[in-house]
Amino acid sequence: MMRISDWPVEERPREKLLRQGAAALSNAELLALLLGHGQQGMTAVDLARDALLRFGGLRNLLDAQPAGIGALPGWGPARTARLLAVVELSRRHLGEGLSRSDKLRSPSDTRDFLRARLRGYDHEVFAVLFLDNQHRVISYEELFRGTLDSCSVHPREVVKRSLAHRAGAVIFAHNHPSGVAEPSTADRQITRRLQEALALIEVRTLDHLVIGDGEPVSFAERGWL
Repeated sequence: MMRISDWPVEERPREKLLRQGAAALSNAELLALLLGHGQQGMTAVDLARDALLRFGGLRNLLDAQPAGIGALPGWGPARTARLLAVVELSRRHLGEGLSRSDKLRSPSDTRDFLRARLRGYDHEVFAVLFLDNQHRVISYEELFRGTLDSCSVHPREVVKRSLAHRAGAVIFAHNHPSGVAEPSTADRQITRRLQEALALIEVRTLDHLVIGDGEPVSFAERGWL
């Protein structure tokens, strides 16, 4: 079997990345750089392609549980840990853009951050972005966790955390593990209750985003707030 080091220089993933930038590499080539080397009869690119094929694509691989990744041929605990670390670094990278030093720069920044934080869960999670009166981020908190298709949300706890942060506004977000982001009647009802409860302490509800497989659904854009 030909090793990657035997390939023409311009075709080797590491050299290609350094010469052309990361965007020039395929998903398999990027994963191969993370793997570092192959195993008997398979290059690192072969291992990466096999992983993508078994999981049906990059997203499913990155959202997979550690046990599933570790069971891939040629991976094991060290490579699994490396992949999980990269995924978490990516989430934190997005989160650093949402700091108190800056206002929310655009709705798309907020969507990207919340999608990165919530899309990978296999159960419902309800989160809140607490903002000051200038819409600068104070904190992001995942307040409630539920089952595959439901999550109990308690307005009293949201009010309590808003007061603790001295928030002037909030953005709610929760995920639908089914992948379908269309809000349910229950989603609309709890949002109304939360909005009413927070209005009593003069905290504005700016939006509620439902995270699924595609673009998040915004309550504000639908005129529900």
